Amino acid sequence: MSDQLLETFEDGIATLTMNRPEARNALTGELLDALADAVARLALDPKVRVVVLTGAGGAFCAGGDVKGFVAAPTGTSGKSEAPFSMEQRIAGLRKGMETAKWLHEMAKPTLAVMPGPAAGAGLSLALACDMRICTTTAKLTTAFSKIGASGDYGGSYFLTKLVGEAKARELYFTADVISGEQAAALGIVNEAVAPDKFQEAAKAKARYLAGLPTVAIGYMKKNLNLAASATLSEVLDMEAAHMVRTMMTDDHKAASLAFVEKRPPVFKGY
Repeated sequence: MSDQLLETFEDGIATLTMNRPEARNALTGELLDALADAVARLALDPKVRVVVLTGAGGAFCAGGDVKGFVAAPTGTSGKSEAPFSMEQRIAGLRKGMETAKWLHEMAKPTLAVMPGPAAGAGLSLALACDMRICTTTAKLTTAFSKIGASGDYGGSYFLTKLVGEAKARELYFTADVISGEQAAALGIVNEAVAPDKFQEAAKAKARYLAGLPTVAIGYMKKNLNLAASATLSEVLDMEAAHMVRTMMTDDHKAASLAFVEKRPPVFKGY
């Protein structure tokens, strides 16, 4: 594990903290590689009930390391890639962007905890998560047009799904900076909380997600992701198969009994 990415695990909650506070957690090649490895590993770890992505030092992530771009012009990582062809550079960037796919598709909930600024690829990574919580004063921006770049890490896909085509185009073209409060009003984040109450609210959200029926949540994500592009018949087919599978889990059986006995269910994640 890199010093640029901290990892903790407690009560089913795996927390990944981007740790470059002196640079508002701007993404380097080392940090991106560590993120890619950690997210893929945690996605397959049965002990993990929720993955939390956050940043150190009061920021979420400022996006790509622009100072690194100036020193060695490349993609988001800022790594020198001069010896490589354009095709190789595209393939390298695309490989790293699998992190966004893992966050979006892993069979367990993912939560972006955004204590402060999120820009560029940093915002894209937050958008890839299932849910987002930020401070009311956090500053969010797509940022890419300000540096003459088109954007990466799935931001154009996720933002369009959240706010619609017209607003997504506006936010990408202008790179306007919006507050956490504005982001909540637009539906970009699920919740914006006052800074003095943020940490406890974020912990409560993570604990809540960790207490859900993990297997069922994984299948819900498959249903919802398919619904974004499939026909009704395709969604109905998948829902039927997933419903039967989840009704065979111990969590379903235990929760059904709890319902009959009029007590809260306790989900074990299997």
